[in-house]
Amino acid sequence: MFPRLFEIGPVTLHTYGLLLATAYLVSITVASRLAERESIPVNRVWDLGLISIVSALIGAKVLLVLTDLGGYLEAPSRLVSLEFWQAGGVFYGGLMGAVIGCAIFIWRTPQLKFWLVADAAAPAIALGQSIGRLGCFAAGCDYGKPAELPWAVTFTSEYAHQYIGVPINISLHPTQLYESGTTLLIFGLLLWIYKKRRFTGQVFSSYLVFYGVARFALEFFRGDMGRGFVFGGALSTSQFISLLIVPAGVVTFLYFRSQSLPTTRRV
Repeated sequence: MFPRLFEIGPVTLHTYGLLLATAYLVSITVASRLAERESIPVNRVWDLGLISIVSALIGAKVLLVLTDLGGYLEAPSRLVSLEFWQAGGVFYGGLMGAVIGCAIFIWRTPQLKFWLVADAAAPAIALGQSIGRLGCFAAGCDYGKPAELPWAVTFTSEYAHQYIGVPINISLHPTQLYESGTTLLIFGLLLWIYKKRRFTGQVFSSYLVFYGVARFALEFFRGDMGRGFVFGGALSTSQFISLLIVPAGVVTFLYFRSQSLPTTRRV
C-alpha cells in the first residue's frame, strides 16, 4: 500500500491519481489502435476518449451519491468535502455515464457507428479497469473483508485510514487485486474475440456478460460499506446492476448474432 508517491510543499501526487490517469491514457490508445482496423478516424476516437472520461467521472459521482442518498440529503456539505472528491465513485455509474456521453457524441457524428466503436472500446475498458484497480490497491479503497488466508493483505497507512477509511493492521481479502487480475483476463478474452468476431456488437456484449458475472461474484469479498445496498442489504448496488447488465449483454449478443450484421474489419 503506497497512497502517496511524493509531496512537494502543498502538492501531493497520489498513486491512485497517477494510475487512474495511466489507465485512461492506455485505454484510449488501445481503443484507437483497434478502431483503426475499422477505418474509424483516430482523432475521433481520442475525442470520444476525452468525452468518456468526463462522462464517466460525472456518472461515477452521481451513482456514488445515489447509493447513499439519505446520508447526502442529511449532510449536503459532504458534496464539497475532501472525502467526496477523493473518492473515485461507483464504476457502474462511470460506465453508464461514459456510454451515454459517447452515444450522444456518436449521434451527432454520423460517420461513426456506435457498435463498431463499442466493440473497439470494450477490450480497452477492461484493460483500463485492471490498471485502475491497482490504484485502488495503492490507495486502500474498495478493500475486502477480513480474511485469514496466505494471500491476505494488511494495510498500515494511517493516511489512507484517515481519508479512505481502510482498516489497518487487519488481514483482508485483496479485492482490488482480485478485480485487477480478473479484468486483465477479460481483456485477453475480449481481444481474442475481437480478432475472431463474426458480427458487430459481439465484443461489447461479451464484455457486459463477463464483467457483470465477475463483479457480482467479487462483491461477496468486498468489505467497504460505502458502495450501497438494496433489498435490505441482500445485494450491493453493483450486484443489483450486474443482474441487469448480464441479461442485457446476453440479449444484445443474441440479437446481433441473429442479425449477422457485417463488420468492416479489413483482413
